[in-house]
Amino acid sequence: MNNYAAQLAALKAQPCHKLSEVGDQWRTPDWLYWGIFAAFGPFILDLFSDGTNSKCQKFFTVEDNALAQDWAAALKGGKAFFNPPYSRSSYDDDGTAITGMRNIIAKTMAEREKGARMVCLIKAATSEVWWPEEADHIAFIRGRISFDLPEWYVPADKKQVAASAGFACAIAVFDKSWQGKPMSYISREQLKTDGETMMRLMNKEAA
Repeated sequence: MNNYAAQLAALKAQPCHKLSEVGDQWRTPDWLYWGIFAAFGPFILDLFSDGTNSKCQKFFTVEDNALAQDWAAALKGGKAFFNPPYSRSSYDDDGTAITGMRNIIAKTMAEREKGARMVCLIKAATSEVWWPEEADHIAFIRGRISFDLPEWYVPADKKQVAASAGFACAIAVFDKSWQGKPMSYISREQLKTDGETMMRLMNKEAA
């Protein structure tokens, strides 16, 4: 188990938690994932998961360390989705990167060159050094996005209860075969409508 995974396991094992400890573990709301799925999917692989919050049946956990995996081989022509961890760069004992947005974007571009196709939900932080200017398409989301707490989170007290963490976001497409415009805008309301429609259809199909 790498160092990052061990720290996450220890955090989950705590009897209670503080909001400041959630860090990378804010979850993508289901409606948002399915809204992105409707617009840019389908997806077959979730690249960054803690094993309980994956959006696809196939996923890489923190133990797997996505940055050490061959995404193009795993996808076999399909598409991957990811909501990346934003913590500072961390490395395993052998020097392999585990986190760090610069590491993640560099890995994404390398896999793109191998033919992998990825769609990423990221903070709309255009001033950051990791901002993916080389992405094939950036769709800025109109409206702030609120994220969900992880299922394992147990608030230590009333002050540690929160519904979400919200900020401006964008959707980055990494796909050498992309034929559309380099930039667009999509509303939070449209994503929510489309996502909830997808969820209703799936629930109906399951029933």
